[in-house]
Amino acid sequence: MKHVAIIGGGVIGLSAALECARRGHRVSVIERAPTQRGASLGNAGMIVPSHFTPLAAPGMIALGAKWMWNPESPFYIKPRWSWDLLAWAARFWKASTRERVDRAAPLLRDLHLASREAYARLAEEEDFGLVKRGLLMLCKTARALEQEAQMAAHARALGVPARVLDAKEAAALDPNVTMDIAGAVYFEQDCHCDPARYVATLEQRLRAAGAELIYDAEVTGWHRDEARLAAVHTTRGEIAADEFLLAGGAWSPALVAELGLRLPMQAGKGYSVTVPQPVEQPQLCSIFTEARVAATPIGNTLRFGGTMEIAGMDKRINPRRVAGILRAIPEYFPRFRPEHFEGLQPWCGLRPCSPDGLPYLGRTRAAPNLVVATGHAMMGLSLAPVTGQLVGQIIDHETPRIDLKLLDVDRFA
Repeated sequence: MKHVAIIGGGVIGLSAALECARRGHRVSVIERAPTQRGASLGNAGMIVPSHFTPLAAPGMIALGAKWMWNPESPFYIKPRWSWDLLAWAARFWKASTRERVDRAAPLLRDLHLASREAYARLAEEEDFGLVKRGLLMLCKTARALEQEAQMAAHARALGVPARVLDAKEAAALDPNVTMDIAGAVYFEQDCHCDPARYVATLEQRLRAAGAELIYDAEVTGWHRDEARLAAVHTTRGEIAADEFLLAGGAWSPALVAELGLRLPMQAGKGYSVTVPQPVEQPQLCSIFTEARVAATPIGNTLRFGGTMEIAGMDKRINPRRVAGILRAIPEYFPRFRPEHFEGLQPWCGLRPCSPDGLPYLGRTRAAPNLVVATGHAMMGLSLAPVTGQLVGQIIDHETPRIDLKLLDVDRFA
């Protein structure tokens, strides 16, 4: 049995903690802000084998250049001088090639499918709102539908089922909501859940397993014993351990800078608004393709989320970003009107975005007993269970069941 100290109590850290506890290890989870947890609590809750394309992909640079001057667009970079941002953008541009995307796609497919399987197993024992009805990529225009149809063909080539639907077929698949679209692509293996209930389920299981949850604790430094890490310093005291896991989301790079570990990362701020009594309640989750807005039924509520705002570690809510999400909703769901969103409190969270759109997962040369699991960008919830399983294998010095070469923690060192 080892003592594993986990820095970060979001979906990645808690999923890894539960796997380590299942393997018989003593676990301590250190979380700085349990009521916020980075991007874990208010996200769209989607589990998406359909998302096998990393954020850094051909065409994203052109889209970013087109959108970045519009503060209500799906992607926005706040103008500022930052060497880290410039270096990240250069790496992003270098990674946005068809060759790199083709190499990453089978890996992301395997990770998402393994996570989906783990979610399904957990749902047999716990109710965290898992719904296995698929996802619709809703397209307003014929051009967008044609582009999504090409993506569907790519998905099928990878073994991910995908069907192209016209407007009537999409309406028949989810008759509870009125749609104004040209057509859709249906990914039947995609799922959704309530992310807050998933976090609560993990916490409950960890407490039952005797894990220590150390909340409202900031990491302030490290104590080395020669090459190895002996302890982590926090505002709640020093915590000694045998193994350490960094799962601190967008805060991760700052937490390990003193160790000489470079983790190029930008915080991608996302927003969501949850409607408590929607005028219509779809049964499937969906993505408004052109607007890059997600719609997820969570219990009796309906959550709309989206945007990628690169603005540093600023957690303030930008009303223009929220307005862009709300403006897009009636274009796809015409029964919704602006008054349906009055008085609702928006949520925002910081997603950890690596330059190549792939997570950092594995051990690092910075310290032999430090494991890193961060940088999942918009795929954190979807990849949480499989990330936890792989962390457990890494902690126990087993060969991971999935090849993690593309996720090498030191690949930008």
